[in-house]
Amino acid sequence: MDDSLRVLSTEVLIAGGGPCGLMLANELGRRGIRTLLVDMKPGTAFNPQANATQARTMEHFRRLGFAQEVRAQGLPADHPTDIAYFTRYTGYELARLSLPTAEQAVRNVRGMTGSWSAAELPHRVSQKFVEAVLRRHAEAHAGNDVRYGWQLLEFRDTGEDIVARVQPTAGGPVQEVRARYLVGADGPRSLVRRTLGIPWAGASGVRRDFMGGQMFAVYLRAPGFYEVFPHARAWMYVSFNAQRRAFMASVDGRAEFAFHAAVHEGEDADAWGEADARRVFAQALGREIDIEVLSCGTWTAGHSLVAQSFQRGRVFIAGDAAHLFTPTGGLGYNTAVEDAVNLGWKLASVLRGAAPPSLLDSYEPERQPLAVRNTGYARQFADSVGLYPARPVLEEGSAAGAQERAAASEHLNAHVRLEFNIPGVTFGGRYDGSPVIVPDGNAPPPDAANDYVPTACPGGRPPHAWLADGRSLFDTFHVEWTLLALGPEPPDVAPFIRSSQAMGMDLKVVHHPDPALRELYEAPLALIRPDQIVAWRGSEAEDAERVLRRARGG
Repeated sequence: MDDSLRVLSTEVLIAGGGPCGLMLANELGRRGIRTLLVDMKPGTAFNPQANATQARTMEHFRRLGFAQEVRAQGLPADHPTDIAYFTRYTGYELARLSLPTAEQAVRNVRGMTGSWSAAELPHRVSQKFVEAVLRRHAEAHAGNDVRYGWQLLEFRDTGEDIVARVQPTAGGPVQEVRARYLVGADGPRSLVRRTLGIPWAGASGVRRDFMGGQMFAVYLRAPGFYEVFPHARAWMYVSFNAQRRAFMASVDGRAEFAFHAAVHEGEDADAWGEADARRVFAQALGREIDIEVLSCGTWTAGHSLVAQSFQRGRVFIAGDAAHLFTPTGGLGYNTAVEDAVNLGWKLASVLRGAAPPSLLDSYEPERQPLAVRNTGYARQFADSVGLYPARPVLEEGSAAGAQERAAASEHLNAHVRLEFNIPGVTFGGRYDGSPVIVPDGNAPPPDAANDYVPTACPGGRPPHAWLADGRSLFDTFHVEWTLLALGPEPPDVAPFIRSSQAMGMDLKVVHHPDPALRELYEAPLALIRPDQIVAWRGSEAEDAERVLRRARGG
C-alpha cells in the first residue's frame, strides 16, 4: 500500500518551524509526546531575523539543557554587545549602552543582584543560529517528526481529534494526519488563525520616521566595514540622520550584518534590488564600500496586534500567529518562545493523563494578557526612538550642529536604556488572575519596564539565587512540579506528597535550609510549575489537595 494513503497518527500537530514551533517540539519531545512539525520552508531561517535572546528565554534554554550551546553561537565570545547610535556609521557617535560580551556575561551573572539576579543574562545572537540549535535538539527526541518543506493545507476539529492534510511544498502526494491537538505557530499570515476566523485587535499602520511603516531589510557581507568604521565596535549600530535612518546588527562579529533602513513615503522599496541595497547602506554608513548582498526585501513596522482568541477547541495559536510586534526590544521572538513553554507542559500533562483537559483553558487567559502587555512595551520603545526627529542641522560642523547633537545624545542615551535595559519586561511578566494560579492575597510589585523586584507572589517567575555550592537555585528545580521547602525547619510536606501521588502529578520536594531563601520567598513553601512559575506559596501544607487540584486545572 502507498504510504501516502495511510493516515499518519500523532498526538500534536505543529504548523510552523520557527522558534515557537521548535521550542514547543522540544517541550513536548522531552516529555515523550508524539509530535509532527511541518514548515513550508526548506529548512530553518537563512536570514538573521530576530537578534536578541532575552535573559528569561536563556533561562528556559538552560532548563532544557542547551543554554551554553546557544551562547556559543553568533558573535565571538569576546565581541562587544554594545548598542550605539551615530549620525552615520562614519560620522559622529551620539549615544552608547555598553553591555558585557558573551564570556563576560557567564562570569558576571554570578555576581548580579536585585533586578538582574538571574540564572542567565541576555545573549545577542541571530535567530538563524538559535533555530538551528532548537531544530537539532527537537529532532533528537524519538517521538518528534520534524518536516521542513511540508505545508499544512487544511484541517478540521471533529471534537474528538484533528483531521488535517499536509503536503510537500514542492508538490507530491497529500498526507492525511490525525492528531489530538493542533498548534498554529505559522507566522503572521497564519493559515490556522485565518481558518478559525480569529481577528486581530490592537494597532496597525502606525507611521513614524523610524520603526513605523515600511522597512528595507538587507542581509549583507561587508568585509571592509571595520576598516572605515572609526568608533569602538558594538553589536547594534543605529544610523540617525535626516536622509536615512537605519539599524544594523552584527551577525558573526566579522563581516556579516543584518541591516534595516526606514523607507520614505513615495519610495517603492518593493522594487528595490542589490543596487538599491548598496545605495541605502552607503547613506547610513556615510560613504561607499564594497558589500555583498546575501538577501534583501521589505517588511512593515508599526504593528502592535494581538489575536482576539488563542484557542478554539483542540486548536491553539502561538507566536507571530497570535501576536505581531514592532521589533523594538526584541520582544516578539521572546514572547513566542514563552508561548511554547506555557503550552508545552500543559498539552503534555493532559495527554499523559496527569491533568484534566480543563488545564488547557488556562493558556489563553495567561498568554493573551502577556501579549497585550509586551506589544504595548514594544510600541512604547518604538515611539521613543521613532517619533524623535533627525534634523539636517544634526550633521553640521557648526555651533548649531553641536547643540543639536547634544540634544540628540541626551534623548538617545535615555532611550537606549529604556529599550535595552529591561529586566522588568524580561522577568516581570505575570499570570495574575489565571484560573490555575492560587493567589495568597498579596499584590505583586508594580510592573515597570526598567526595574524588576523579585517576588514569589504566585503568578510570576520565582526569585532567583545562587547557592553556596555554586549552583543556580533554578538548577535544583524538578523538570515537572517542584515543592520548595525553605529554611532550616520547613513545615511537614507529607500532604503534598500524598495528594500529588493520588493525582498522578510528578512532584519533587526540594529542601533548601538557607534562611536567606526562606526570607527571599517570604514563605517556607512554594509550588513551582514545570514552566518555572510560582503557582502557590504558603506556610503550611494542610490545604495541599485543593492547591494541587487548582494548579493542575481541576
